[in-house]
This record gives sequence, C-alpha cells and structure tokens, in this order.
Amino acid sequence: MAQVPITIAGRTYRMACADGEEAHLEGLAAELEGRISALRASFGEIGDQRLIVMAALGFADERHEFINKIRILEAETKALRAARAGVEQTAGHWVSEAAAAIDEAATRIEQAVQTLNAPGRGES
Repeated sequence: MAQVPITIAGRTYRMACADGEEAHLEGLAAELEGRISALRASFGEIGDQRLIVMAALGFADERHEFINKIRILEAETKALRAARAGVEQTAGHWVSEAAAAIDEAATRIEQAVQTLNAPGRGES
C-alpha cells in the first residue's frame, strides 16, 4: 500500500491507496480542492467544514445525475438491441424468401430451356 499526502482545504492528510494509484488519488484530491476553492470564491469564508460539505454534495449530485444517465442509456441500449434482433429476424426471413424465389425461378428457367431444346422444337 502506498501512502500519499493530499491537501484539502488547507489541511494535509496522509491517505493510503493501492500501489500505482497515487496519481489518481492526487488528481481526485486536486479536483476536490478546486471545487472547494471555487465555492470559497463564490461564498467567501463560510467555514472549511461547510465548504467541504457543499463540495461533497456537488459531487454527490453529479454522481446521481450520471447514474440516471447511465440507466437511461442502458434502457435505450436494451431497446436498440431488441429492435436489432427483430430486424435481423425479419431480414433472415426475407433472405429465405428471396432464396426460395430465386430457386423457383431457376427451376422454371431450366424447365423452359429443356422445353426449348426438346427434339422437334425450334428446328425448321
């Protein structure tokens, strides 16, 4: 386990993370610190704890919106897959119908050729 020092609202914390995840954890801390700084710029000095809670609520709200969007996209994906399956089934049916029609036409052509080539036909 790696140990990473991060600074949030002017306080430094030593956080543990999996080896190789240090940069990711530092990036998350920087994002949180940026959100807190933006809130501080908007609302002034209203207390670090309140700013941290407001930043956390902002992230929680974004997460909630992302989860809702994911659910909508999953439902749309499911509907599209079902529609595609229906189209594939219909296409398969039409391919079978077309193949049968081509086979029937080929049989008729062969019969017509045999009739035309029969002895006593077409020769004068």
